[in-house]
Amino acid sequence: MDLLIILTYTAICVVIFKAFKIPLNKWSVPTAVLGGVFILSAILMVMNYNHPYAKYGKEVFVNIPIVPQISGTVAEVNVIANKKVKKGDILFSLQNEEQKITLQRTEAALAEAKNAVFQKDEALLAAIAIVAKAKANEERAQTTYQRYNDAHKNGGTNSPFTQQQVDTKKKLFESAQASTNAAKADARRLRLITESKFLGENTQVAQLQANRDKAKLDLARTIIRAPVDGTPTQIAIRPGVRASSLPLRPVMSFIPDEKRRFAAAFWQNSLLRLEVGIDAEVILDAVPGHVFTGKVVDVLPAMSEGEIQANGSLLPSSMLMRHGFVIAIIELDEDLNDYNLPLGVQGQAATLNYEHDILHVSLVRRILLRMMSWLKYVYPIK
Repeated sequence: MDLLIILTYTAICVVIFKAFKIPLNKWSVPTAVLGGVFILSAILMVMNYNHPYAKYGKEVFVNIPIVPQISGTVAEVNVIANKKVKKGDILFSLQNEEQKITLQRTEAALAEAKNAVFQKDEALLAAIAIVAKAKANEERAQTTYQRYNDAHKNGGTNSPFTQQQVDTKKKLFESAQASTNAAKADARRLRLITESKFLGENTQVAQLQANRDKAKLDLARTIIRAPVDGTPTQIAIRPGVRASSLPLRPVMSFIPDEKRRFAAAFWQNSLLRLEVGIDAEVILDAVPGHVFTGKVVDVLPAMSEGEIQANGSLLPSSMLMRHGFVIAIIELDEDLNDYNLPLGVQGQAATLNYEHDILHVSLVRRILLRMMSWLKYVYPIK
């Protein structure tokens, strides 16, 4: 861009010397040269300070790696590469015989557990009845023992019951007490089983319901769907390919439909005038002769050239020698899809900070940017 300014000034000087027939002498030539030095230096300094220029820029986009949540063999691919799909459309499916069998097994176990709950409820009722029966037997044995014991004590030598008969009735009473305690214990055990609940459901049934839901989820996960509206691209999977749930092994790339944005790399001294909300202009190698207008919507708060991580390695000095560029995100007013441009096109950008442009050199920056855009018909210069 600086070269374009010098060449333009040189061309203007040549036209002036020719048009006005100014002689080339020791006064005219130094005046033109020194005047150009001062004028161009002032223009360049003010222009570069107020209107930063990004020599390198590129459209950035997100690529969603498609990784199935369960491993399996691809059964069918349901999309065509580079054709748009809607959220929820099927991308591909996995063979699911194993998941179907697992689901049937869990549903059968759940049905058995529910039936067992009913059986345990009935068993509890039966245990309660047994407790009542044992209690009645205990009370009858207690009454009989008490009658025999009282008659033996009160009758003395004339007692109608012997001591052996009293002891026998006592043993029968104690046996009835033990039977009652056993029946009560069994009833308490069945009550604990039947009343053990989680979220209002029997705990065993709840566990099997969770297993059933997990089996349903695994079966549903054999069908991989589009996460959002977008375009699957570079589809290499085919029926029979083994798809793994490992996050490091995606099987498909998916480009979501989003607002297309342009990222430009500016020198760090551009931060003095690089502000969110200012106007910007972008030229693309793919569209010569056209300038895209837009605005700076974000300036990234960090530069990767200064990033370090805790990995046990020493920081090399070469890392400190790398120059870091400030990345600004520019949102264009026009839709690049109207130009049938693939994602990731490159170009250059310039920001226009009119607030501090006292000398109105933004006009020079815009003219130079358009000259560079015209030159792209011949060669995409930087």
